[in-house]
Amino acid sequence: MAQAPDGSGTAPVRITNSSTSVTSGIGVTQKLVGAAIAFGNVLRGTFGPNGLDKMLYKTNGEAAVTNDGAKIVAELLVKHPAAKAFVSLAESQENACGDGVTGCILLASELMSEAGRLLERGLHPLILVKGFELALKATLEEIDSRAEPVGDRLEQVARTSLVGRSTEGALDHLSKLISEAVRMIPDSDYERVRMAKAGEGTPATSVLIPGLIIEKRLPLERMPKSLGASKVAVLSCPLEIEDSVVAAEIEISTPEQYEKFIDAEQNKIEQIIDKVKSSGAEVIFCAEGIDSRVLHSLADSGIFAMPSLEKPMAEDIAEACGAQLCDHIDDISSCMGQMAGLEHQRLEGAEGVRERLTIDMGENPGIVTIQVGGTDGVAAEETIRGLFDSLRSTCMAKEDDSIILGGGSLHMAASLKVREAAERNPGRERLAMEAFARALEGIPSALASNAGEDKIDSLLELRSLHRSGKINSGITQSGKPGEIESAWLPTYTIEHSISAACESACGLLRVDQVISARGD
Repeated sequence: MAQAPDGSGTAPVRITNSSTSVTSGIGVTQKLVGAAIAFGNVLRGTFGPNGLDKMLYKTNGEAAVTNDGAKIVAELLVKHPAAKAFVSLAESQENACGDGVTGCILLASELMSEAGRLLERGLHPLILVKGFELALKATLEEIDSRAEPVGDRLEQVARTSLVGRSTEGALDHLSKLISEAVRMIPDSDYERVRMAKAGEGTPATSVLIPGLIIEKRLPLERMPKSLGASKVAVLSCPLEIEDSVVAAEIEISTPEQYEKFIDAEQNKIEQIIDKVKSSGAEVIFCAEGIDSRVLHSLADSGIFAMPSLEKPMAEDIAEACGAQLCDHIDDISSCMGQMAGLEHQRLEGAEGVRERLTIDMGENPGIVTIQVGGTDGVAAEETIRGLFDSLRSTCMAKEDDSIILGGGSLHMAASLKVREAAERNPGRERLAMEAFARALEGIPSALASNAGEDKIDSLLELRSLHRSGKINSGITQSGKPGEIESAWLPTYTIEHSISAACESACGLLRVDQVISARGD
């Protein structure tokens, strides 16, 4: 009989496979903190306006170049449990705000690093968690006190989100397009903004279209190529004689019977044509098929018709022009909308001739489209990704009417606020609060370091500026501490980033054992 370690003579009971490893005590801290620091280091170099890009090379041979934190995290093949928690954190930040993923991950990494030092010195994890929560409360109070209404700074919010992307050469132009798009759409709903590749030009040639772009060939060359203000009908029913579901045979014995059969079919087609023409519709978009005879007749009357659109595209057109999706030809007159114009283009490209239909919805469009200039490929994808993040941030700022200075200004101010709160706390939680303050300073530190400046000197100077009353100081685009004027972020993005990072770190700090069935 194997003797138990306590000398009682009873063999220990094993409840897991022999290949399972169980890590306890300081080993758990080392595992979790090590993974958190490694994950943070992956993204650290991409942070801020001077961050560099990562080249992601997949197993299928595809490559992508980006400095977008959400994209990098999504492409990583992560197996460590602590790193997977950080992946979930990144997804949470991206889904909630559309931006701020890199800063969120860096703060969580700094919190775990600071926590690891205190745990090694014997501080209990629950005291550490309580201290972090007290520090978070002080940080959120500082955010509330520094938040400002948007006013006329919507374009600056869009510009801040675009800084550091591959679109630096067209920063002012693109940020203006984003802010104009957000002002046009109702309810600050970013889902009402579409993006289309121009396939030519540069990002500086991007344009905002108050409507939609459809990449689709015309059904007839005789269709009108250009129209002004017109009534629009969007149909989800076919403009053709539908095939019978039940198989049937018709016996025809004389030529007259056959002629009557053909005439009956032609009469139905003419009824469809008459209903469309009498409705007053000048443009027809249909999610189903349109009989060729109907198409020819409508073209002869100067009515534009586009059949076989995908259902989501038909719904977009209806929403953009204020029409209702009509599911029966008899209701066409009561479902129409209005557009300002329509233009058809034929474009020569590397893959042959492309046909593009631009629909202008006028001054109050339900949907707008940003036609992004530049050739197809990795660069265009990165430009669109950056524009989409900027769009999400700008919409959020307009909806909440609350923005806050970026550039590490808030993080330094909050760090000083947390230190003051820590000095008033007599318990061991003070150590955790001071650690939280140091973690907050990791954000301006990373901004300075990525610009080639010494992070210690930059932090000391920035801290001195804040203590002397220059509370709007942060790390400027040059990497040096100074007054921040135009770097504005949605308040909710910062608030969610810090709260989510703290929550994830606290969740990992409550772990006292790591049980691995793989034995690693």
